[in-house]
Amino acid sequence: MTGTVYKSTGSWYTVKTDNGKVYECRIKGKFRIKGIKNTNPVSVGDRVGFSVEKNTEENRGIIERIEERTNYIIRKSVNLSKQTHIIASNIDTVFLIITLNNPPTFPAFIDRFLVTAEAYGIKAVLLFNKIDVYDEEELLEVKYLAALYRKIGYECIGISAKTGKNIAKVKNLMKDKVSVFSGHSGVGKSTLVNAIEPGLSLKTAEISDQHQQGQHTTTFAEMFDLSFGARIIDTPGIKGFGVVDIEKEELGDYFPEFFELKPMCKFNNCLHINEPKCAVKEALEREEIAWSRYKSYLQILEGEEEHYRKNNYSED
Repeated sequence: MTGTVYKSTGSWYTVKTDNGKVYECRIKGKFRIKGIKNTNPVSVGDRVGFSVEKNTEENRGIIERIEERTNYIIRKSVNLSKQTHIIASNIDTVFLIITLNNPPTFPAFIDRFLVTAEAYGIKAVLLFNKIDVYDEEELLEVKYLAALYRKIGYECIGISAKTGKNIAKVKNLMKDKVSVFSGHSGVGKSTLVNAIEPGLSLKTAEISDQHQQGQHTTTFAEMFDLSFGARIIDTPGIKGFGVVDIEKEELGDYFPEFFELKPMCKFNNCLHINEPKCAVKEALEREEIAWSRYKSYLQILEGEEEHYRKNNYSED
């Protein structure tokens, strides 16, 4: 039998077949010794093959294979630095919820998020939430940021989870797809999910940015079927993901505006730092590329993992 993993609790996996029947499954031990460096060999969103356990009263099964993933979101394990944790698999769209204040979402975090989405082949959409409470100056800042990311090619939507502004537009993007919502604690994820699907009442175990490191030793994700033909994966720990397994030489490929200029650089392995005749640096000097994006690129390149939420950006 085949089905989709809807919930993972570490040792048991809730698997739903295409006809809607639900089984509680375990995995065969061999998954754990295949050289997999992930802390979890099976993740929510995976398509799996399983057999039903005989002589059991409940719907119990054993997962025997994992079908090839189209993509996945991954983060470094908190306690096991050399291992990674796959948060969710086979995702169509990941939405980043952004707020200017209470809490602030800084460009460094947005860019790191987008790099990860690009690297793992997931479509990213930026949702600028709480626009109903911003003053004129703050709205101009939102418009500036949205214009910056739209120019690169990302869809940006101003929303209000409280008033319902543009919620229908978000639902339309989610229809017939598997979506993940991400963002710092306090950006309004739970309010937004409840506006999209009233009564779902997702468990949104938010954590503070100040104490984020070390709080999540495991991340239990869960998928929900929504009433309008969409599915959402609730992932409490996604706010802690970091850039994993990206070589320095390929990092620029995950900045679309850099990648577009790469063929015009003198050296095909140009890192866009001190190399002569670098098309990216030339575009930067002409202000065709945002300085905030370039600074994010340098920050990731230099491996600054711990402080990327700080607002280190100022216009030169």
